Amino acid sequence: MSSPTTTPSSAPKLRRSLTLWDLILYGVIVIQPTAPMSVYGVLSQRGRGHVVTTILIAMVAMLFTAISYGRMARAYPSAGSAFTYVGQEINPALGYVTGWSMVMDYMLNPMICVIWISQQAHDFAPGIPYWGWATFFALVFTLLNLQGVKTSARVNSGLAAGMGVVIAIFFVAAARYVFGHPHDSAGFFTHPFYDPQTWNSKAVLGGTSVAVLTYIGFDGISTLSEEAENPRRNILLATVLTCVVIGLLSALEVYAAQLIWPVSRAFPNVDTAFVHVAKQAWAPLFAIVGFTLVVANFGSGMGAQLGAARLLFGMGRSNALPKSFFGVVDAKRHVPRNGVIFVGALALAGAFLLPWAAGGEGTGFELGANLLNFGALIAFMGVNAAAFMRYFVRAQEKKLMNFFPPVLGFVICAVLWWNLSSKSRVFGALWMAIGIAFGAWKTRGFRGELVNFDLPAEEE
Repeated sequence: MSSPTTTPSSAPKLRRSLTLWDLILYGVIVIQPTAPMSVYGVLSQRGRGHVVTTILIAMVAMLFTAISYGRMARAYPSAGSAFTYVGQEINPALGYVTGWSMVMDYMLNPMICVIWISQQAHDFAPGIPYWGWATFFALVFTLLNLQGVKTSARVNSGLAAGMGVVIAIFFVAAARYVFGHPHDSAGFFTHPFYDPQTWNSKAVLGGTSVAVLTYIGFDGISTLSEEAENPRRNILLATVLTCVVIGLLSALEVYAAQLIWPVSRAFPNVDTAFVHVAKQAWAPLFAIVGFTLVVANFGSGMGAQLGAARLLFGMGRSNALPKSFFGVVDAKRHVPRNGVIFVGALALAGAFLLPWAAGGEGTGFELGANLLNFGALIAFMGVNAAAFMRYFVRAQEKKLMNFFPPVLGFVICAVLWWNLSSKSRVFGALWMAIGIAFGAWKTRGFRGELVNFDLPAEEE
């Protein structure tokens, strides 16, 4: 394990300006307060109507990985996130592999957000072609993130407020609808949690494997460690609280939806099921919720680009990527400008390439989402392994509280990764092969002294 070093004080640094509330908002926006809405129909079918149960089980499952992220951020408050954790605690080569998988995850998120938003915007305004919308949104993401991290935080606050209003309206409309119609049984309000007539443990576990993907994105909080106030405390709190907030909010959203739309009734379209549920509660919500999902993906894409740029900065500063390009910070805005521009360019390119790569087997959004999970789950496994090594294997006192969370987090992520689609595995393996080959060449066989896991001076 290499010793942490600090960067030269004369070089421009990332600025510590994000509060605990900023970090929680960032995490909530990246995951999206409307996270379960886009997968509601799939969850309902897979879990046989037990969507609330799958969401809550998934929340508990992902809390194990969230704890590992938070604890490792306490030990290494670095923008490199999982890349630094694994490289420091296990092996520089495995750290690089973990970082490379995160690069795929973080860069695919803004790509698929650009794709989804551009498609929806084209439906709203067909006079502007898809490529025009894709170019517009990729540029907006990039320009906003170039303004500095506090600008991004303010935008996140605005997006959270807007989505919060729409979600509140949905809850009011749902309550009005539910209490304005007769209920067919005494268990009406408990069936979304457990319905003995439709319960199937295997089906519920299958639905949980999909519901877990609702939470992917919380790890982005750790990439802001060098811009957070008191990172050793706030990163852990923000990561865990974000999972809890998203989990409880998601459970309330799907609970209301299940009360509105009985499980025995088929959805007109599984992919847009929640929009139809909202329309059932109050007709104007069909357009309102649809627009809100566009806004949610806008915030998620912008936040993911922010996190990806910080990850590239951490890897560039450590010589795992070209340091002269990725390892520098803009002296005026205190942001990794080159990384932001690079991710924005890739997001735009991916908006055209992913639909082509998907061919006739699905949309570019679907392929991108599966590939995102491929990279994210590898990173999650790496962080859990690093937490296990640091807090249990190397600890003088072996505590069960340091054993179970990382082990359970690793096992859960491994099972989910193993059940990804075959196409995502092929493309993901190709990406990893390219990255490993480049890393081996760049570091002369991943020699530890050539990959320096720099840590910032915390007082800055």
